[in-house]
Amino acid sequence: MSSGPAIVWLRDDLRLADNPALQAGLDTGNPVVIVYVLDDTTPGTRTLGSALSWWLHHSLTSLSANISALGGSLILRSGRGSDVIDALVAETGATAVFWNRRYGHAKDADAELKESLRHRGVTCESFAGNLLYEPWTIRTGEGNPFKVFTPFWRACLASEPPRSPLPAPSSIPAPPSLSSEPLASWNLLPTEPDWSSGLDDMWTPGESGAHTRLENFVENTLKNYHRRDEPGPVTTSRLSPHLRFGEISPHQIAHALDRSLPAEAEKNKAKFLSEVGWREFSYNTLFHSPDIATRNFRPEFDRFPWGQPDSAILKAWQRGRTGVPLVDAGMRELWSTGYMHNRVRMVVASFLIKNLLIDWRVGEQWFWDTLVDADEANNPASWQWVAGSGADAAPYFRVFNPLLQAEKFDPQQEYIRRWVPEIDTDSYPGEPIVNLKESRDRALAAFQKLKDERPSE
Repeated sequence: MSSGPAIVWLRDDLRLADNPALQAGLDTGNPVVIVYVLDDTTPGTRTLGSALSWWLHHSLTSLSANISALGGSLILRSGRGSDVIDALVAETGATAVFWNRRYGHAKDADAELKESLRHRGVTCESFAGNLLYEPWTIRTGEGNPFKVFTPFWRACLASEPPRSPLPAPSSIPAPPSLSSEPLASWNLLPTEPDWSSGLDDMWTPGESGAHTRLENFVENTLKNYHRRDEPGPVTTSRLSPHLRFGEISPHQIAHALDRSLPAEAEKNKAKFLSEVGWREFSYNTLFHSPDIATRNFRPEFDRFPWGQPDSAILKAWQRGRTGVPLVDAGMRELWSTGYMHNRVRMVVASFLIKNLLIDWRVGEQWFWDTLVDADEANNPASWQWVAGSGADAAPYFRVFNPLLQAEKFDPQQEYIRRWVPEIDTDSYPGEPIVNLKESRDRALAAFQKLKDERPSE
């Protein structure tokens, strides 16, 4: 290959180890320009929410320091991704461009850019860096995309095993001197009021923080993973934001479990990997249905009678003041930490969609703005699963009773009392903002009507 530098375009893969695009750039033997583009303009790209922006700032800070320690530099630019890469190719005389693949609408822009670069004689390759199984490789026997998780994951496990993780580089050849936008100029952090203290207390964004959390999970928490539905104790990995920004890859997670484990941890390994599989399933769904954040996966749900949310009712849900203890605990955990236990996510989503009859897209957007792990696949796919409008074997009639869920999974109210300390005082609402039984019956009637009106196949 000629002596021009190689450009490595990072997106949701903010790591040095197990980064196929970075490895390809290093393999050229030429200087490597590593660039991150803040892109709100490519069609299908969502502007990051507030919590995601907070995480991105700290993740880029960590990544930049790691790259500098190896002799390289992280270039920050903003604008439409394809335009920025085109400009960098012209500016540096780059002879190669590499990136790890995306799977939503942005993949179309990537394909156009790849074709354009190759037409101009620039080597351009994309890689499987962020999923265990590429979406087009896992299909039904008839060659169609899977619409139900269990057979999808069974097909994944029966396919070729995922590759081994790639090592981190020991050095990065110095690129040409290039201008980089100051990270502070992107205004990713909150100003006044600064709501991020709870996030600071809970999270350590960056590749090092991701691996520390993974090792802690495998060594100390996996043995208790069979209690993952209990929100009180810490029994889950909390790797989701690190995966969302690609500070760790699913290959690295799978590899970390491929070791000799104590019996109590070994018995939980398959279930934990299947939860990683749900992420794969969500991205598979996104690949084939890139509008899942805005359109019902099941078109019949376009007729479902979700109403316009009453602003006071919606705010009560958002801020954890519904009078339903488990719902309020979850929403307050989210507001404080940018995170919510998965079981509780299903409960608060069901309450919004079914008890309050508010469109799932309203809740999905709130999670997009407040979760540190909201991504373009998991977030809408999970909301549609709860709504019944998504990829699901049994889409109708699932209404989570938040009182029964609390009795089953938080019987000592460890979680509820942590986030709703006034639970036993007069300052806590005596009654929920909506009658749980009446609202459940109303939702079930609406689902039944939708089912009865479904055209015969």
